[in-house]
Amino acid sequence: MNVFIVEMKAHRNVLIIWAVGIIFMVVAGMGKYVALSSSGQSMNDLFAQMPKSMQTLFGIGIFDLSKASGYYGMLFLYLALMATIHAIMLGANIISKEERDKTAEFLFSKPISRNKIITAKLAAAFMNILIFNIITLVSSIVVVGKYSKGESVSGEIITLMVGMFVMQLIFMFTSTAIAAVSKNPKTATSISTAVLLITYILSMVIDLNGKLINLKYFTPFKYYEAKNLILGSGFQLSFVILSIVIVLSMIKTTYVFYKRRDLSI
Repeated sequence: MNVFIVEMKAHRNVLIIWAVGIIFMVVAGMGKYVALSSSGQSMNDLFAQMPKSMQTLFGIGIFDLSKASGYYGMLFLYLALMATIHAIMLGANIISKEERDKTAEFLFSKPISRNKIITAKLAAAFMNILIFNIITLVSSIVVVGKYSKGESVSGEIITLMVGMFVMQLIFMFTSTAIAAVSKNPKTATSISTAVLLITYILSMVIDLNGKLINLKYFTPFKYYEAKNLILGSGFQLSFVILSIVIVLSMIKTTYVFYKRRDLSI
């Protein structure tokens, strides 16, 4: 029994749905850019009239929204949110679905160690995240490039996608760890989603109140912001190291608790 192939097949349809969703978001987002840019009013002036709280909500303030790349930089926040939601749900589901569906007895009756099972599951989850990210990358380059008016956008989009990929891994492995620790498989997705929403809201609060800037280390959404990756210093070493530590810690937690737990079969 090849657990990796089984998991890839099990999540194939879900991946297709999420891929279609992210492509639609890219197309719809850049379609809005075209509509606004053809209205005759400066988009920078238009969005500058919004209250600061609204500018923060939409990720406005630093990008040149008259350019396709600048508008995509604003759109990136929502692409990253969608991508991390997919990662959270994937990670929690791939660990706990046998218990939830009462099929754990069949899986563990096979002559396969728990270490091999969890390795195959994590590899399948990683591959799903990678495919999702590549689809987002390609669709973004094609769509944004169409409206860039000769502006080179591929390099900036690739940089953003690398940052998004790391965020996806952070949240995906966090959710696998939560699912492995949780005694109730049905609550793993809820807890993981709550973690994501709290960190997302925290990133918004930090933008609204500069005095809370030191809390940025507690939300991955501040690690790879578009404004820093494109217009700032790029990838910050402290955030890269912290990301590696979180991912490795969550992987270790997943292995340790998955092997120890008494599965509901």
